Amino acid sequence: MSRKIIAGLAACAIAAPNFADAQQATEDWQTIDTLTATVANALGRTATPIDRRIKLARCPEQASITAIDAHTLAVRCDALGWRLRVPMTGPAGAAPAAASYARPAQSTPVIRRGDNVRVTIDTQSYSISYGAIAAEDGRVGETIALKGEDNKSKLSATVTGPGRAVLHD
Repeated sequence: MSRKIIAGLAACAIAAPNFADAQQATEDWQTIDTLTATVANALGRTATPIDRRIKLARCPEQASITAIDAHTLAVRCDALGWRLRVPMTGPAGAAPAAASYARPAQSTPVIRRGDNVRVTIDTQSYSISYGAIAAEDGRVGETIALKGEDNKSKLSATVTGPGRAVLHD
């Protein structure tokens, strides 16, 4: 065999373990589901399984799981800075709590044009947040126009508090 072929085979052999490591570099959701189920069960509730399409870097330490409120758990990896909200359902027949953003509009705006706004998309399986800039003033409960950080993306979201808004389906 020529040296080029041997060098090529050696390079492939070295790259193969890296490919396997890359596939295992995402979080193990089965373990997280087990932990969230245990915590939710201790609270007398049931945790919703995490959407498997979410790809986050594997936490180098055990992710922490804490209750945000009676209906939501937070799964955090402090070392990497990611956080997920995991909804919980109650005992059979329990009604879900009203959303916190469904408050009547206040008289003074809590978001001003040009303010940085943290926009959240909440679903039953996951929650995602990102930054945007307010294109207009807004009061709690109002829907306002926002621009993405690249100033080309435009969207509208409901104001939930100072510097915070939620995007609906």
